[in-house]
Amino acid sequence: MAAPEEQELSQAQTEKLLQFQDLTGLESMDQCRRTLEQHNWNIEAAVQDRLNEQEGVPSVFNPPPARPLQVNTTDHRVYSYIVSRPQPRGLLGWSYYLIMLPFRFTYYTILDIFRFALRFIRPDPRGRVTDPVGDVMSFIHSFEEKYGRSHPVFYQGTYSQALNDAKRELRYLLVYLHGDDHQDTDEFCRATLCSEEVLTFVNTRMLFWACSTSKPEGYRVSQALRENTYPFLAMIMLKDRKMTVVGRLEGLIQPEDLINQLTFIMEANQTYLMSERLEREERNQTQVLRQQQDEAYLASLRADQEKDRKKREEQEQKRQEEEKARQSILAEERRRRTLEEEKERKSECLPPEPPLDDPDSVKIVFKLPNDTRVERRFLFSQSLTVIHDFLFSLKETPEKFQIVTNFPRRVLPCLPTEEQPNPPTLKEAGLSRSEVLFVQDLTDD
Repeated sequence: MAAPEEQELSQAQTEKLLQFQDLTGLESMDQCRRTLEQHNWNIEAAVQDRLNEQEGVPSVFNPPPARPLQVNTTDHRVYSYIVSRPQPRGLLGWSYYLIMLPFRFTYYTILDIFRFALRFIRPDPRGRVTDPVGDVMSFIHSFEEKYGRSHPVFYQGTYSQALNDAKRELRYLLVYLHGDDHQDTDEFCRATLCSEEVLTFVNTRMLFWACSTSKPEGYRVSQALRENTYPFLAMIMLKDRKMTVVGRLEGLIQPEDLINQLTFIMEANQTYLMSERLEREERNQTQVLRQQQDEAYLASLRADQEKDRKKREEQEQKRQEEEKARQSILAEERRRRTLEEEKERKSECLPPEPPLDDPDSVKIVFKLPNDTRVERRFLFSQSLTVIHDFLFSLKETPEKFQIVTNFPRRVLPCLPTEEQPNPPTLKEAGLSRSEVLFVQDLTDD
């Protein structure tokens, strides 16, 4: 048994397949067939979904019923109002109708065959939309040149943009497809569309988008909405979370009837629009509440982060202070040990103290800053540096000091300098056999 893809198509399916390819411009016949099969060979729905895929617009197609306007608002039908032209009446009228019926059938059959063949020879240029905004603006200008500027406010954008705005603003969108060559178009535009009551009604209740079917943009929308005759109006709104055609008005209609039919359609679908508004308001409130909660959470998070940062800074500062104190203690300990080692080294390097009976000896009494007195003998021939080293080796002596005579008061040059690299001897310094010298503390200087 052959697979579904391999089954032969009927004549009607073949015509729909070729028509779908012509409308969408798809080159792959297999892709066209799969798309139609997904929509149960409903070419209107398939074309609409294909156009929506190309522009990212939600589907607005609902197949129009073949019955007149109904008052029952409990179902989900698309309300359709079709005005038919008067049918032949009387014997003469019916005779003429029956005589012309075969000729009309033959004429329209040949015309359909000719149009079908013409698609392969010269594709309809309206099938490719290159400047949709330009198509709409061109129609508006031509409409105003012919019928004046007193008309409902035309939406100056593409059909897709009008759908998006109507969806975003939760408004009705009234679509008008202008058939240039239809016999009722001129009367509808002059007497109905441009009438003051229709103008006021449309401008205050809905968005209004219009385009001629002779323009590529209008032709594209025409293929999606599949009007039967002109003038054609379609009412579109957000219903069940998608843009949906909820009303179709076809044929010549008077201003009062048009307003009545549009009012009926709006009232019949008002509950859906109110439901969408309430649901959107609830979503917005939920979003605002979530945003407030997020902001409160972020504020709390930032406060906690700031507390953690300050805590880390305090801990780091305390650690640094403790480390600084520890380093200071270690440095002071190293300095103290170094000083003790230096004092011990100086003490070991001191020359021995001369005996009491040495004629070249000098007796010196040192008065330390803590009022301690220290006595020692030195030789006249020894350098003043020896005196300094002796005092430096004592534990009671400060780290930095200078040696001063009593009278006349002068500081003994015990350490070498650039001007005097070799300090003088005790004799050269003018010391006597018995001296009292004062040790001054220079540690804090």
